[in-house]
Amino acid sequence: MVMAELKDAYPSIFLSLTDVDLPGDFTNDYEKYLDFKPFAKGGKAVLQTCMDSALGRVVVHKSLHSHLQDNVRERRRFLREARISAQLQHPNTIPIYEFGRTPDGNLFFTMKRIAGFNLYQIMDRLKWGFPNAQDEFSLDRLLDILLQACYALANAHAHGVFHRDIKPENVLVGQYGEVYLVDWGVAKIWGMPNEERTPEQKERAENLTATGQRPGTPLYMAPEQIIGNYYVDNRADVWSIGVMLYELLCLEVPFKGRTIHETFDQIIHETPVLPSARKPRHPRRVIPSELELIAMRAMSKKPADRPANISELIHQLRSFRNQKLLIS
Repeated sequence: MVMAELKDAYPSIFLSLTDVDLPGDFTNDYEKYLDFKPFAKGGKAVLQTCMDSALGRVVVHKSLHSHLQDNVRERRRFLREARISAQLQHPNTIPIYEFGRTPDGNLFFTMKRIAGFNLYQIMDRLKWGFPNAQDEFSLDRLLDILLQACYALANAHAHGVFHRDIKPENVLVGQYGEVYLVDWGVAKIWGMPNEERTPEQKERAENLTATGQRPGTPLYMAPEQIIGNYYVDNRADVWSIGVMLYELLCLEVPFKGRTIHETFDQIIHETPVLPSARKPRHPRRVIPSELELIAMRAMSKKPADRPANISELIHQLRSFRNQKLLIS
């Protein structure tokens, strides 16, 4: 395990505190939540906005799908996500307001609502030439967003938590420029054994070229995650940041086959072309060679060849920004 992040004054995070279920007699004032509206929906959870009438503010309410509320594995992951998010007290981690049960016994938690875009939406606007997108999100601005996500990640690693699902959809950029790294549902805590893949994960073979389809996670997984190595550490997150940096530079992912299996084969065996070798999405975009090298090293097949930790990667990115004026 490679761990050399600077820890703050907050306590470390332990599995014994994140996965334990709520007491049977636990109650909270759920009636204060009113005016529920759809916000987002995934395969395992439902997000809604609602009014917290006690404080008079709109919050995001997240709960498990009803058909999963008695699934032990998913309950543990949901508990872990809420508690990790709450315990990682960092400016780039979304505050958790409350955690409990709905009247029908389902788990839920509420958190701050962020008005803005995720990083994938921002890159999509750049790809398709939205008005003012290039001026608002220059390469230097994108690099700053990535750095703030890295700060949240460095803090998590210092507390013994690995995210394992880094992707642009999980980086939120608020209307005031604030950046949050979200979705700790598959995070791994130091000392926790690797979980077996579910049959659904083993059998997945979705088409990656279907119109409008973007199965985010597989595109950013490190080789050791795909192979199923028992020891997957913080350097898997370093890999994912490297993939995101590559994508920020040329607005294309480095690995993408017709199927997930082809994509995985590319990740394990192939070396991508440099971002500058791809056809530029925007004629004004200049790709600095120094950033290309940082991205390519972070995507080294062997974890030992990558930066040893996310703080080393942060240092490389900050050194570049301090030494050169980005032209974008």
